[in-house]
Amino acid sequence: MARRDDVAPLMARLADHGGRVLRPADAPPHGGFRGYVTDPDDHAWEIAWNPAWPIDADGHVTFAP
Repeated sequence: MARRDDVAPLMARLADHGGRVLRPADAPPHGGFRGYVTDPDDHAWEIAWNPAWPIDADGHVTFAP
């Protein structure tokens, strides 16, 4: 995600459209912000924001060294 504030609303949107929240969004001890949700086909997803992983204009993540 581009912003921390995008995580919970996206999870709620997925839940509103047939998914379900497995673990509400929170800040883990190692940093960032993440939560877990399923899609309508019951595939699990991590929805996450991490300031150490910048996202470019094309949506590609660059993992910091």
